[in-house]
Amino acid sequence: MSIETLFGSRTAITVPDVVSRDDAAAARERAVFSRYALLDRGSYDVAIPDEPALCAIAIELARVATGRSLAVDDARMLRLVPGDYLLAHHDRVYDGFPVEVMLDLSPAPVPGAEVHYRRRGQAFFRAPCVPGSAAIVERGPTVTSNHTYVSKLHAGAVVVRLIVLLR
Repeated sequence: MSIETLFGSRTAITVPDVVSRDDAAAARERAVFSRYALLDRGSYDVAIPDEPALCAIAIELARVATGRSLAVDDARMLRLVPGDYLLAHHDRVYDGFPVEVMLDLSPAPVPGAEVHYRRRGQAFFRAPCVPGSAAIVERGPTVTSNHTYVSKLHAGAVVVRLIVLLR
């Protein structure tokens, strides 16, 4: 067994100010969301994005962070409002070491609305809701993630994330 298999992710960073407010607003406007509500897994809205320019940003960020040549394998856009969440056991486990780039397209910061990346169940990286930022995490067979509960105390809060999986 290799050291990478034992320890999983080698890259886990955030990069501020990679998506402009205007580009984020335009992507939110174009998205056609549908509701996912299997409460033992999550409650949120999901869309299949057609965002080549934003995916190109994700590819370049991942290339710089990892030194790897990567291409889009999958992309999805999530929208969470007060009361929404995604549990870690709902997340997919990946073979190999794909890179996940999460672009925060939210209109405003939402306190406590984080994504937790976990290795064997233990959180090792937290990505807060910071509009315009990116989280870059090398995934693997021991790495999962969850999107924390968006508190109902933040009426009107909207969290939007474009998640791009690269291989």
